[in-house]
Amino acid sequence: MTTKTDMAENPPKSSLRKDIDENLKRVFQDALQEEVPDRFKQLLEQLRAKEGKK
Repeated sequence: MTTKTDMAENPPKSSLRKDIDENLKRVFQDALQEEVPDRFKQLLEQLRAKEGKK
């Protein structure tokens, strides 16, 4: 028999998975909104320029 105390200490797996999913989505959403550093932009431009010369 599961008691109320057990439920608080050991949440159901589906609740835990939901929390993990929400946290992962938040982290990835934040990462998508970050600006690409100028150095990376410069490197991408250099790569594109080299590909265009081939």
